[in-house]
Amino acid sequence: MQLTFDLSIFNPKARPLMGLDISSSTVKLVELAEVGKGAYRIERYAIEQLPRDAVVDGNIANLEATAEAVRRAWKRMATATRFVALALPTAAVITKKIIVPAGQREQELEIQVESEANQYIPFALEEVNLDFQVLGPAPSSPDEVEVLIAASRKEKVEDRVAVAEAAGLKALVMDVESYAAQAAFELVEQQLPGAGRNRVIALVDVGANVMNVTILRNDQQIYAREQAFGGNQLTQDIMRHYGMSYEEAEAGKRVGSLPENYEADLLRPFLDNLALEVSRALQFFFTSTQFNQVDHIVLAGGCAVIPGVDEVVAGRTQVPTHIANPFATMQLSQRVRPKNLAADAPSLMVACGLAMRRFDQ
Repeated sequence: MQLTFDLSIFNPKARPLMGLDISSSTVKLVELAEVGKGAYRIERYAIEQLPRDAVVDGNIANLEATAEAVRRAWKRMATATRFVALALPTAAVITKKIIVPAGQREQELEIQVESEANQYIPFALEEVNLDFQVLGPAPSSPDEVEVLIAASRKEKVEDRVAVAEAAGLKALVMDVESYAAQAAFELVEQQLPGAGRNRVIALVDVGANVMNVTILRNDQQIYAREQAFGGNQLTQDIMRHYGMSYEEAEAGKRVGSLPENYEADLLRPFLDNLALEVSRALQFFFTSTQFNQVDHIVLAGGCAVIPGVDEVVAGRTQVPTHIANPFATMQLSQRVRPKNLAADAPSLMVACGLAMRRFDQ
Protein backbone atom coordinates (compact mmCIF):
# COMPACT_ATOMS: atom_id res chain seq x y z
CA MET A 1 0.00 0.00 0.00
CA GLN A 2 1.42 3.35 -0.90
CA LEU A 3 -0.03 6.75 -0.11
CA THR A 4 2.31 9.61 -0.75
CA PHE A 5 0.12 12.67 -0.33
CA ASP A 6 2.08 14.44 -3.09
CA LEU A 7 5.07 15.50 -1.02
CA SER A 8 7.64 14.66 -3.62
CA ILE A 9 8.19 15.14 -7.31
CA PHE A 10 11.13 12.74 -7.02
CA ASN A 11 11.05 8.99 -7.22
CA PRO A 12 12.02 7.95 -3.65
CA LYS A 13 14.09 5.12 -5.17
CA ALA A 14 16.48 7.60 -6.74
CA ARG A 15 17.77 8.87 -3.40
CA PRO A 16 18.55 7.53 0.07
CA LEU A 17 15.56 7.69 2.38
CA MET A 18 15.11 6.96 6.11
CA GLY A 19 11.95 5.84 7.85
CA LEU A 20 10.94 8.28 10.63
CA ASP A 21 8.26 7.07 13.05
CA ILE A 22 6.95 9.67 15.52
CA SER A 23 4.96 7.83 18.19
CA SER A 24 3.58 9.19 21.46
CA SER A 25 6.64 8.24 23.53
CA THR A 26 9.60 8.02 21.11
CA VAL A 27 10.93 8.94 17.70
CA LYS A 28 12.57 6.18 15.69
CA LEU A 29 14.76 6.36 12.59
CA VAL A 30 15.71 3.40 10.39
CA GLU A 31 17.91 3.34 7.28
CA LEU A 32 18.03 0.27 5.02
CA ALA A 33 20.04 -0.63 1.93
CA GLU A 34 18.99 -3.10 -0.76
CA VAL A 35 21.44 -5.99 -1.25
CA GLY A 36 19.45 -8.00 -3.81
CA LYS A 37 15.90 -8.49 -5.04
CA GLY A 38 13.76 -7.99 -1.93
CA ALA A 39 16.81 -8.48 0.32
CA TYR A 40 17.88 -5.70 2.70
CA ARG A 41 20.64 -4.69 5.05
CA ILE A 42 19.93 -2.51 8.07
CA GLU A 43 22.51 0.27 7.89
CA ARG A 44 21.67 2.08 11.14
CA TYR A 45 18.83 2.99 13.45
CA ALA A 46 18.18 5.25 16.45
CA ILE A 47 15.46 5.60 19.09
CA GLU A 48 15.04 8.79 21.13
CA GLN A 49 12.62 9.30 24.01
CA LEU A 50 10.13 12.14 23.72
CA PRO A 51 9.25 14.39 26.66
CA ARG A 52 5.88 13.66 28.19
CA ASP A 53 2.95 15.13 26.20
CA ALA A 54 5.10 16.24 23.25
CA VAL A 55 2.82 14.06 21.09
CA VAL A 56 -0.76 13.55 22.32
CA ASP A 57 -3.25 11.21 20.61
CA GLY A 58 -1.03 11.19 17.53
CA ASN A 59 -1.00 15.00 17.32
CA ILE A 60 2.22 17.01 17.62
CA ALA A 61 1.55 19.13 20.72
CA ASN A 62 5.11 20.44 21.18
CA LEU A 63 6.82 20.95 17.84
CA GLU A 64 10.15 22.18 19.25
CA ALA A 65 10.57 19.26 21.68
CA THR A 66 9.59 16.72 19.03
CA ALA A 67 11.96 18.23 16.44
CA GLU A 68 14.76 18.28 19.02
CA ALA A 69 14.28 14.52 19.66
CA VAL A 70 14.35 13.88 15.89
CA ARG A 71 17.53 15.96 15.59
CA ARG A 72 19.20 13.96 18.38
CA ALA A 73 18.20 10.67 16.73
CA TRP A 74 19.53 11.86 13.36
CA LYS A 75 22.85 12.95 14.95
CA ARG A 76 23.21 9.51 16.57
CA MET A 77 22.59 7.89 13.17
CA ALA A 78 25.74 9.62 11.82
CA THR A 79 24.33 9.49 8.28
CA ALA A 80 24.49 11.98 5.43
CA THR A 81 20.90 11.11 4.46
CA ARG A 82 18.40 13.87 5.16
CA PHE A 83 15.35 12.58 3.27
CA VAL A 84 12.65 10.88 5.33
CA ALA A 85 9.44 8.95 4.89
CA LEU A 86 6.90 9.73 7.63
CA ALA A 87 3.52 8.29 8.57
CA LEU A 88 0.24 9.63 9.88
CA PRO A 89 -1.59 7.83 12.69
CA THR A 90 -4.19 5.51 11.20
CA ALA A 91 -6.95 7.37 13.08
CA ALA A 92 -5.98 10.63 11.30
CA VAL A 93 -6.65 9.18 7.85
CA ILE A 94 -10.02 8.45 6.25
CA THR A 95 -9.80 5.59 3.76
CA LYS A 96 -12.43 4.22 1.44
CA LYS A 97 -12.40 1.72 -1.41
CA ILE A 98 -14.40 2.65 -4.52
CA ILE A 99 -15.10 0.83 -7.80
CA VAL A 100 -14.57 2.77 -11.04
CA PRO A 101 -14.54 1.85 -14.76
CA ALA A 102 -11.21 0.36 -15.89
CA GLY A 103 -8.94 1.96 -18.50
CA GLN A 104 -9.29 5.58 -17.37
CA ARG A 105 -6.41 7.99 -17.77
CA GLU A 106 -4.80 9.42 -14.63
CA GLN A 107 -6.54 12.80 -15.09
CA GLU A 108 -10.01 11.25 -15.52
CA LEU A 109 -9.39 9.09 -12.47
CA GLU A 110 -8.38 12.14 -10.40
CA ILE A 111 -11.63 13.92 -11.27
CA GLN A 112 -13.68 10.86 -10.36
CA VAL A 113 -11.80 10.35 -7.06
CA GLU A 114 -12.41 13.99 -6.08
CA SER A 115 -16.14 13.76 -6.74
CA GLU A 116 -16.34 10.49 -4.76
CA ALA A 117 -14.24 11.96 -1.94
CA ASN A 118 -16.61 14.91 -1.68
CA GLN A 119 -19.39 12.55 -0.65
CA TYR A 120 -17.80 11.03 2.41
CA ILE A 121 -15.07 13.39 3.70
CA PRO A 122 -16.56 15.60 6.42
CA PHE A 123 -14.24 18.54 5.52
CA ALA A 124 -13.95 20.87 2.56
CA LEU A 125 -11.61 19.35 -0.05
CA GLU A 126 -9.26 22.34 0.15
CA GLU A 127 -8.66 21.46 3.82
CA VAL A 128 -7.45 17.94 3.06
CA ASN A 129 -4.57 16.13 1.41
CA LEU A 130 -6.05 13.53 -0.89
CA ASP A 131 -4.36 10.55 -2.52
CA PHE A 132 -5.50 7.38 -4.24
CA GLN A 133 -4.07 4.09 -5.46
CA VAL A 134 -5.47 1.58 -7.94
CA LEU A 135 -5.55 -1.75 -6.10
CA GLY A 136 -6.38 -3.94 -9.10
CA PRO A 137 -9.34 -5.44 -10.95
CA ALA A 138 -12.66 -5.25 -9.09
CA PRO A 139 -13.73 -8.63 -7.65
CA SER A 140 -17.20 -8.25 -9.24
CA SER A 141 -16.37 -7.25 -12.81
CA PRO A 142 -13.35 -7.32 -15.18
CA ASP A 143 -14.39 -3.94 -16.66
CA GLU A 144 -13.90 -2.15 -13.33
CA VAL A 145 -11.01 -1.51 -10.95
CA GLU A 146 -10.88 -1.09 -7.19
CA VAL A 147 -9.33 2.18 -6.01
CA LEU A 148 -8.32 3.08 -2.47
CA ILE A 149 -8.85 6.75 -1.54
CA ALA A 150 -7.11 8.25 1.48
CA ALA A 151 -7.63 11.70 2.92
CA SER A 152 -6.21 13.54 5.90
CA ARG A 153 -6.55 17.09 7.26
CA LYS A 154 -3.77 19.23 5.79
CA GLU A 155 -2.63 20.41 9.23
CA LYS A 156 -1.91 16.81 10.30
CA VAL A 157 0.37 16.34 7.32
CA GLU A 158 1.93 19.81 7.71
CA ASP A 159 2.71 19.30 11.43
CA ARG A 160 4.79 16.21 10.69
CA VAL A 161 6.52 17.84 7.73
CA ALA A 162 7.32 20.84 9.99
CA VAL A 163 8.90 18.57 12.63
CA ALA A 164 11.19 17.02 10.00
CA GLU A 165 12.14 20.44 8.63
CA ALA A 166 12.80 21.91 12.08
CA ALA A 167 15.17 18.96 12.67
CA GLY A 168 17.00 19.75 9.42
CA LEU A 169 15.44 16.89 7.42
CA LYS A 170 13.25 16.80 4.31
CA ALA A 171 10.01 14.83 4.11
CA LEU A 172 9.57 13.09 0.74
CA VAL A 173 6.87 10.55 1.56
CA MET A 174 3.82 10.61 3.86
CA ASP A 175 2.38 7.16 4.53
CA VAL A 176 -0.12 5.76 7.04
CA GLU A 177 1.18 3.94 10.14
CA SER A 178 -0.95 0.84 9.60
CA TYR A 179 0.24 0.45 5.99
CA ALA A 180 3.88 0.96 6.98
CA ALA A 181 3.52 -1.68 9.72
CA GLN A 182 1.94 -4.06 7.19
CA ALA A 183 4.88 -3.58 4.79
CA ALA A 184 7.28 -4.62 7.58
CA PHE A 185 4.90 -7.40 8.62
CA GLU A 186 5.40 -9.08 5.23
CA LEU A 187 9.05 -9.65 6.27
CA VAL A 188 7.91 -11.11 9.61
CA GLU A 189 5.30 -13.34 7.95
CA GLN A 190 8.02 -15.13 5.96
CA GLN A 191 9.34 -16.44 9.30
CA LEU A 192 6.04 -18.17 10.23
CA PRO A 193 5.30 -21.83 9.38
CA GLY A 194 4.41 -22.08 5.67
CA ALA A 195 5.23 -18.33 5.37
CA GLY A 196 1.77 -17.72 6.87
CA ARG A 197 -0.10 -18.73 3.68
CA ASN A 198 -3.85 -19.24 4.18
CA ARG A 199 -3.41 -18.52 7.87
CA VAL A 200 -5.37 -15.98 9.93
CA ILE A 201 -2.76 -13.82 11.66
CA ALA A 202 -3.38 -11.16 14.31
CA LEU A 203 -0.78 -8.38 14.26
CA VAL A 204 -1.05 -6.76 17.70
CA ASP A 205 0.87 -3.50 18.08
CA VAL A 206 0.93 -2.36 21.72
CA GLY A 207 2.32 1.16 22.04
CA ALA A 208 2.39 3.65 24.90
CA ASN A 209 -1.34 4.47 24.87
CA VAL A 210 -3.06 2.38 22.22
CA MET A 211 -3.23 -1.25 21.17
CA ASN A 212 -3.85 -1.67 17.42
CA VAL A 213 -5.08 -5.07 16.31
CA THR A 214 -4.94 -5.85 12.59
CA ILE A 215 -6.10 -9.27 11.40
CA LEU A 216 -4.70 -10.43 8.09
CA ARG A 217 -5.09 -13.39 5.78
CA ASN A 218 -2.80 -13.73 2.74
CA ASP A 219 -1.70 -10.09 3.20
CA GLN A 220 -5.28 -8.80 3.06
CA GLN A 221 -6.62 -6.97 6.09
CA ILE A 222 -9.87 -8.61 7.19
CA TYR A 223 -10.42 -6.77 10.48
CA ALA A 224 -8.96 -3.88 12.49
CA ARG A 225 -9.60 -2.57 15.97
CA GLU A 226 -8.03 -0.03 18.31
CA GLN A 227 -8.18 -0.41 22.10
CA ALA A 228 -7.14 2.09 24.75
CA PHE A 229 -4.37 0.13 26.44
CA GLY A 230 -0.60 0.59 26.43
CA GLY A 231 2.74 0.75 28.19
CA ASN A 232 1.97 4.10 29.83
CA GLN A 233 -0.28 2.23 32.27
CA LEU A 234 2.80 0.39 33.54
CA THR A 235 4.73 3.69 33.72
CA GLN A 236 1.89 5.24 35.80
CA ASP A 237 1.91 2.20 38.13
CA ILE A 238 5.68 2.59 38.64
CA MET A 239 5.31 6.33 39.33
CA ARG A 240 2.61 5.69 41.94
CA HIS A 241 4.25 2.66 43.53
CA TYR A 242 7.77 4.10 43.89
CA GLY A 243 7.04 7.84 43.96
CA MET A 244 9.02 8.44 40.78
CA SER A 245 8.73 11.10 38.07
CA TYR A 246 7.57 10.07 34.59
CA GLU A 247 11.16 10.24 33.25
CA GLU A 248 12.54 8.15 36.14
CA ALA A 249 9.82 5.53 35.72
CA GLU A 250 10.39 5.28 31.95
CA ALA A 251 14.16 5.02 32.40
CA GLY A 252 13.80 2.39 35.15
CA LYS A 253 11.48 0.36 32.95
CA ARG A 254 13.92 0.46 30.01
CA VAL A 255 17.17 -0.12 31.88
CA GLY A 256 15.74 -2.66 34.33
CA SER A 257 16.92 -0.73 37.41
CA LEU A 258 13.69 -0.99 39.44
CA PRO A 259 13.42 -2.65 42.90
CA GLU A 260 13.28 -6.45 42.92
CA ASN A 261 9.59 -6.62 43.87
CA TYR A 262 8.80 -4.80 40.58
CA GLU A 263 8.32 -7.97 38.55
CA ALA A 264 5.91 -9.68 40.93
CA ASP A 265 4.02 -6.56 42.07
CA LEU A 266 3.74 -4.54 38.84
CA LEU A 267 5.15 -6.20 35.72
CA ARG A 268 3.37 -9.54 35.97
CA PRO A 269 -0.10 -8.01 36.61
CA PHE A 270 0.51 -5.63 33.67
CA LEU A 271 1.39 -8.54 31.35
CA ASP A 272 -1.70 -10.43 32.52
CA ASN A 273 -3.80 -7.35 31.68
CA LEU A 274 -2.14 -7.06 28.28
CA ALA A 275 -2.92 -10.73 27.52
CA LEU A 276 -6.51 -10.18 28.63
CA GLU A 277 -6.82 -7.20 26.24
CA VAL A 278 -5.48 -9.31 23.35
CA SER A 279 -7.94 -12.07 24.22
CA ARG A 280 -10.81 -9.54 24.29
CA ALA A 281 -9.77 -8.16 20.89
CA LEU A 282 -9.89 -11.68 19.41
CA GLN A 283 -13.37 -12.21 20.89
CA PHE A 284 -14.56 -8.98 19.21
CA PHE A 285 -13.10 -10.29 15.94
CA PHE A 286 -14.91 -13.64 16.24
CA THR A 287 -18.27 -12.07 17.09
CA SER A 288 -18.17 -9.54 14.24
CA THR A 289 -16.86 -11.76 11.38
CA GLN A 290 -17.44 -15.29 10.07
CA PHE A 291 -14.04 -16.38 11.48
CA ASN A 292 -13.78 -18.42 14.67
CA GLN A 293 -10.06 -18.95 15.01
CA VAL A 294 -6.70 -17.18 14.74
CA ASP A 295 -3.66 -19.26 13.75
CA HIS A 296 -0.87 -16.92 14.91
CA ILE A 297 -0.46 -13.79 17.00
CA VAL A 298 2.45 -11.47 16.15
CA LEU A 299 3.29 -8.91 18.86
CA ALA A 300 4.81 -5.55 17.89
CA GLY A 301 5.23 -2.10 19.43
CA GLY A 302 7.06 -0.89 22.52
CA CYS A 303 5.38 -3.40 24.88
CA ALA A 304 6.47 -6.36 22.75
CA VAL A 305 10.05 -5.79 23.90
CA ILE A 306 9.15 -6.92 27.47
CA PRO A 307 10.78 -10.33 28.04
CA GLY A 308 8.25 -13.15 28.36
CA VAL A 309 5.26 -11.20 27.00
CA ASP A 310 4.79 -13.76 24.18
CA GLU A 311 4.48 -16.64 26.67
CA VAL A 312 1.88 -14.80 28.78
CA VAL A 313 -0.22 -13.95 25.69
CA ALA A 314 0.06 -17.50 24.29
CA GLY A 315 -0.96 -18.91 27.68
CA ARG A 316 -4.06 -16.73 27.89
CA THR A 317 -5.21 -17.02 24.24
CA GLN A 318 -3.98 -20.57 23.47
CA VAL A 319 -2.67 -19.21 20.14
CA PRO A 320 1.00 -19.54 19.07
CA THR A 321 2.53 -16.10 19.70
CA HIS A 322 5.62 -14.59 18.07
CA ILE A 323 7.55 -11.37 18.69
CA ALA A 324 7.84 -9.31 15.49
CA ASN A 325 11.35 -8.92 14.14
CA PRO A 326 11.33 -7.57 10.56
CA PHE A 327 15.16 -7.60 10.58
CA ALA A 328 15.56 -11.33 11.38
CA THR A 329 16.61 -12.28 7.84
CA MET A 330 18.43 -9.02 7.03
CA GLN A 331 22.15 -8.47 6.90
CA LEU A 332 23.38 -6.08 9.61
CA SER A 333 25.94 -3.36 9.02
CA GLN A 334 28.84 -3.19 11.47
CA ARG A 335 27.22 -0.16 13.11
CA VAL A 336 24.26 -2.25 14.33
CA ARG A 337 24.61 -4.40 17.45
CA PRO A 338 22.65 -7.65 16.98
CA LYS A 339 21.65 -7.91 20.65
CA ASN A 340 20.34 -4.32 20.82
CA LEU A 341 18.50 -4.70 17.51
CA ALA A 342 16.82 -7.95 18.63
CA ALA A 343 15.53 -6.13 21.74
CA ASP A 344 14.36 -3.03 19.83
CA ALA A 345 13.01 -4.74 16.69
CA PRO A 346 9.32 -5.09 17.70
CA SER A 347 9.07 -1.33 18.29
CA LEU A 348 10.64 -0.53 14.89
CA MET A 349 7.92 -2.03 12.64
CA VAL A 350 6.53 1.30 11.38
CA ALA A 351 9.98 2.87 10.94
CA CYS A 352 11.16 -0.26 9.05
CA GLY A 353 8.10 -0.22 6.77
CA LEU A 354 8.72 3.47 6.05
CA ALA A 355 12.42 2.85 5.31
CA MET A 356 11.35 0.22 2.76
CA ARG A 357 9.57 2.97 0.78
CA ARG A 358 13.00 3.87 -0.62
CA PHE A 359 12.80 0.77 -2.83
CA ASP A 360 9.32 1.30 -4.26
CA GLN A 361 9.13 1.38 -8.03
